[in-house]
Amino acid sequence: MLIKQADDQSWIIEKLERLARTSSGVEAKRASEELRRRKAGLKGESESAYLIDFDYAKSPNWAVVHDLRIEHDGRTAQIDHLLLNRWMEIYVLESRHFHAGVKITEDGEFMRWNAFRKTFEGMASPLQQNDRHIAVLRDAMAEVELPTRLGVRLAPTFYSFVLIAPSARIDRPKRFDTSRVIKADQLRKNIWKDIDNDNALVLLAKTAKLVSGETVAHVAQQLASRHKPLVRNVDVVAPEQPRSVAAIRSTPLSSKSAQTAKTSSGPSCKQCSQGLGSILYGKYGYYFKCFGCDANTAIRFTCQPGHNPRLRKDKDLFFRECAECGTSALFHRNQAGDP
Repeated sequence: MLIKQADDQSWIIEKLERLARTSSGVEAKRASEELRRRKAGLKGESESAYLIDFDYAKSPNWAVVHDLRIEHDGRTAQIDHLLLNRWMEIYVLESRHFHAGVKITEDGEFMRWNAFRKTFEGMASPLQQNDRHIAVLRDAMAEVELPTRLGVRLAPTFYSFVLIAPSARIDRPKRFDTSRVIKADQLRKNIWKDIDNDNALVLLAKTAKLVSGETVAHVAQQLASRHKPLVRNVDVVAPEQPRSVAAIRSTPLSSKSAQTAKTSSGPSCKQCSQGLGSILYGKYGYYFKCFGCDANTAIRFTCQPGHNPRLRKDKDLFFRECAECGTSALFHRNQAGDP
């Protein structure tokens, strides 16, 4: 059963294409790099979605949810694909598209090939990222109506897979367990492998949790109803200020203030002028941590004489506010997985 398809993100691509075309220097380079990453990511998710739908979208025993963004208790889980079956098993799937493949070290570090620099470069572990997604999803399901047996809720069992394009190369270590990193076209085979490896006691416990296809659909629909999509910003940037990639970041629907406030130009690194990073709190207050060069930049606002603008934090959102002006503008949003 296909419960939810992926959201349309063509508007993000169009904005980045326009920004890369009309900007120059650092801004154009940053927009082009972000555009390339976005296109690769969407390509990987689309390829995986096709293979998942081919095997499961028409099955009465499985529910398929694509592109599920859940917020719970100040945390966010951006799940590429989710599968739920009649045994109340939930497969959380992370899609990754690596043009030149991926290398995994003996310590479990993921590295991707940089064709421009002709070397491998480190990246965040998609396995650990998926574990964080499952942690958020597990807590969020406390608010979902689940089937019961003798008055006891049937808690789901979670499984994690990272899906790599079938054409991509995976360099695996000898000792670190990479069995959850698989080619996308091998998903069905690996799910059945999990089932085949279960012993008699596990299979008996699974049978006791067996629910109807209608129940599976009901649970999956509840999860889909909790989806918090990203929406287009309505930011206003002064003409003399260059529009950065950070300025077209998406604002989540869940924050009422984010829906109503205009967006100001975001932070930028004092060293490399990039706008990609996180706002953190340190000994001397809030500062901007650059993803590009790792430099720290103090956050200071200016306004009219006698005014005292400040930074206000709301979960992963940061607002520039001035009581004297009566204004509140979205300044920055830390992305899921930021420190």
